[in-house]
Amino acid sequence: MTELSRAQIRDLMGQVLANQGKALPDDDAADLREIGFRSLDFSELALRVEDVMGEELNFDAPGLRRIATVGDVLDFLADLARQ
Repeated sequence: MTELSRAQIRDLMGQVLANQGKALPDDDAADLREIGFRSLDFSELALRVEDVMGEELNFDAPGLRRIATVGDVLDFLADLARQ
């Protein structure tokens, strides 16, 4: 299993947004709705993280409901990647 840093996850998130012609802001406090990052984008990002790690991520829906900012996504996935 490969561990991913927050910076690596940020790069993957930027790729997901770039595929839609959107840019990932530098500010981790940026609201996901304002930048157009939807649940489908989160799913694509999670799959990319899994591909790099070589392992499936296990997370629950209540944890996802608390995600509102870029930083929340990075923290959430970085925490999962360390487990």
